[in-house]
Amino acid sequence: MATKPLALFLFLAFYLGSPTMVHQKKLLVLLLDGFRHDYISDEVLESLHGFKEIVRQGVKVDYLTPDFPSLSYPNYYSLMTGRHCEVHQMIGNYMWDPKTNKSFDIGVNKDSLMPLWWNGSEPLWITMTKARRKVSMYYWPGCEVEILGVRPSYCLEYKNVPTDTDFANAVHDAIISLKNGKTDMAAIYYERIDVEGHHYGPSSNQTKNALEALDTVLLHMTMWIQEWGLDYELNVILFSDHGMTDIFWMDKVIELKEHINLTDLLQMKDQGPVVSLWPAPGKYSEVFNKLKLVEHMTVYEKEAIPSRFHYKNGKFVSPLTLVADKGWFITQEREKLPFWMNRTGKREGWQRGWHGYDNELMDMRGIFLAYGPDFKSNFRAAPIRAVDVYNVLCKVAGIKPLPNNGSWSRVACMLKSQPSVAHLVQPSSCALAFLLLFLFV
Repeated sequence: MATKPLALFLFLAFYLGSPTMVHQKKLLVLLLDGFRHDYISDEVLESLHGFKEIVRQGVKVDYLTPDFPSLSYPNYYSLMTGRHCEVHQMIGNYMWDPKTNKSFDIGVNKDSLMPLWWNGSEPLWITMTKARRKVSMYYWPGCEVEILGVRPSYCLEYKNVPTDTDFANAVHDAIISLKNGKTDMAAIYYERIDVEGHHYGPSSNQTKNALEALDTVLLHMTMWIQEWGLDYELNVILFSDHGMTDIFWMDKVIELKEHINLTDLLQMKDQGPVVSLWPAPGKYSEVFNKLKLVEHMTVYEKEAIPSRFHYKNGKFVSPLTLVADKGWFITQEREKLPFWMNRTGKREGWQRGWHGYDNELMDMRGIFLAYGPDFKSNFRAAPIRAVDVYNVLCKVAGIKPLPNNGSWSRVACMLKSQPSVAHLVQPSSCALAFLLLFLFV
């Protein structure tokens, strides 16, 4: 008879202690390009029912400070690696490697897919894939690239700016895949806010219309999650890579040809708030000394770049880096300004918004929102930085973070003291039958 209680104890210990008792919670990540922090101020939130519902159910930080430069690709990687640009090496939207004479041009040229640019650090989706977790990515820049020899489970490659319908379909498909167990993390990229902000300015009606369209999709997202019973199984995290500020090309353009001989440059990458220059052999001092006199911008020698930018040690950083004052735009000459083809089909569309400036400027600040079983409800958190997001992602995804530059102390407050356990698996009828039979027969 003594064997029965012992066997019963062992059975219960095994059954209740089994890891199969807990479903691994899922994660949905939304990257909203160019979404400035005040686009969802307390006043604006009242008319944005989707965002308002997310804030009610979860966490909203005051603002997110991007990494320098406050450009897209550097921050895509800072957000998903927790590392500063000088560590993960993705230091700009446009880069040049003198050793190989290869260029990275905002991810659109063939050479941009080379491991050279991407293997500087391991982003979360690669870590999860290596851990045999299923990852689905929609329009996410870089998901089509083989990084450290690995690709995600699914990548819907970015080719053109996704429409609102594309985004809604991606959200719907991702939630279905998360519910059906086809994926453990889904990550979706949305660009329209950034596009309208560039073309028409951050305060334009076009940007507001894009915000309202996005809000509608998010409201449906919250409803789908509830209707499909994912409230206790799915964490949702939304963040942006940077903000946006007004620019005025008519009177705030710095034309480099007015100050230096452009033939004295071996290479120039990008235009706008941050420009990288490689002077031709023997021309370094001349170029540097002339550019020091130019107003409304600062020229930095590599060693003199402020440490707070966490930028100067990047291996693709140029000998000279130009940083414009807020609202000013650096270019070779006016004729090469990045016009956009408006409805007339002519190069007459002025850009009215830009980013990339000093990352501490208020207009460069982005957003961070989160809700789900692991997050506090209706909680307002203090400001965080782009490199802090990675630790939150890892925590709720159940992945051990790699060494990073993020601060856990800045984000721990937004999580419940003990991350909630998703639904416990109920003992099966067979198991209960076996237990009753064992006890009473």
